[in-house]
Amino acid sequence: MRRIKSVIGALAIIASGAAAASDSWYLGGTLGHYDLDSERAIEGDIEGSQVGLQIGKYLTDNVALELGYGNNIGHDDFNVLTLTSVIFMGDDSADWRPYALLGLNQYDLDDSSNLVAGHNRNSNQVLFGLGVSNMMTDSLQFRADVRGMGGMNEDGEDLGFQLSLNHVFGHKAAYSPAPVTAAVPAPAPVVQEAPEEAPEVRTITIRLNVEFEFNKDTVLAVYGDQLEAIAAAMSVHEDIELVLEGHTDSRGADSYNADLSTRRAAAVKQKLSADYGIASNRISSVGYGESRPVASNETDEGRARNRRVVGEMSFSEVAPD
Repeated sequence: MRRIKSVIGALAIIASGAAAASDSWYLGGTLGHYDLDSERAIEGDIEGSQVGLQIGKYLTDNVALELGYGNNIGHDDFNVLTLTSVIFMGDDSADWRPYALLGLNQYDLDDSSNLVAGHNRNSNQVLFGLGVSNMMTDSLQFRADVRGMGGMNEDGEDLGFQLSLNHVFGHKAAYSPAPVTAAVPAPAPVVQEAPEEAPEVRTITIRLNVEFEFNKDTVLAVYGDQLEAIAAAMSVHEDIELVLEGHTDSRGADSYNADLSTRRAAAVKQKLSADYGIASNRISSVGYGESRPVASNETDEGRARNRRVVGEMSFSEVAPD
C-alpha cells in the first residue's frame, strides 16, 4: 500500500508539472494483463491483471512520453511500472490511428508466491509494443495495445496487453492537428459612399479581416495591404480609434482558445504600432475565443475562416471636385 501511495503521489506531481509546462498532456486509467512466461515460476506461468494510472506529455505532434503504474487485481500478486515513448503513425485524420511503444518495464514481484527462489523480485526489461488509438471526442482518447518484454536482468520473453482511456488536456491538436490551409488574401477594403448635399461628403468604411494558421498567432505578410490601408487612414484622421476582435475555431479547450484569441488580436495591434507607427493607445484589442464563429467548425474551410482578427473603422471626408 505504501508503494501504491508513493506512485500515485509521483503521478500527481508529474501531472501538475505537465500542466504548468505544456498545454499538450493527458491523464488516464488503464486495465492490463501480463503473462510472464519464463523460468521465474514455480508452477506454470506467472500472470496477473492490473488496474492503474498513467500520465503522458506530447513532445511533438506524433511522440509522447508516458509514465504508468498498474496494481494487481487477480492471479499472481505483482505490480508493473512502465516508462515508455508512444510513437503515433499514419494519417492523423483517420478514425483509428496505429502507434508503437518503446521503453522500460519493471515488475514488482515481492508479494508473489509463485516465484522460484533466487530470481530477482524486481525485474527490469525493455518494452516494445503495437497498438491503435481513437479520439472518441475532442478530449477523450481510447487506446489498445499488445506488449512484449525481455532482456536486461531476466530470462524469457513476457507478453501483455493493455487498454487505456485518457483525458487530453490543453491543446488537443498536438495529437491530432487539423490540416493547415493556405492563407488566402482577403478582399480589398470595401468603400461605401453616402450621398450628401454640396459640398459632397462621403463616409469611408475600411474592414480588416486577418486569418491565422492553426494554433498560431503570427500575422502573415499577405495581409500587409489591409494593414497599410488601416494605418494610412488612422494617420490622416487622428481622431479615429480602432477595436480589434480576436477569434479561434472550436478545437482546443475554452480557456486555451480564449487566451489564443487575445494573443492574435494583440499581435495585429503590435504590428500596426511597430511597423506603421500607429500609437498603441489608439488601438484596443479583445479576445472572444471560439464563442463567435462565422462558419461551421465541422469543416477545414469553416475552421480556417473562424481563426481570425477583425476590425472596422469609418470616417468622413469631403469628396474632391
